[in-house]
Amino acid sequence: MSAEVQTVEINDAIFCSHLKEVCADCNYDGREENDGFYGFECMDRDPISPPAVTQNKDGVYQCKKHGASTCSQCFGWKKQITRARTAAKKAGKK
Repeated sequence: MSAEVQTVEINDAIFCSHLKEVCADCNYDGREENDGFYGFECMDRDPISPPAVTQNKDGVYQCKKHGASTCSQCFGWKKQITRARTAAKKAGKK
């Protein structure tokens, strides 16, 4: 990961400034950090993606659908990571 990569936090998950967990444009991979935050060991899995978001007046990201910065429906990262990990295991990744 390059030192110049700008990251953003969306309800406890980290993404690059392009709002991607894995980004070729800025050579960023936040899977290890996000997996670790939710108590998982890092593994090769598909990246999670945030839904459409906006920033409120305080600069906090919130989902466009519900206008909430802690929306468990849109920002269910642990559930998304769990699904991605399960799919990776089924695909034979390690």
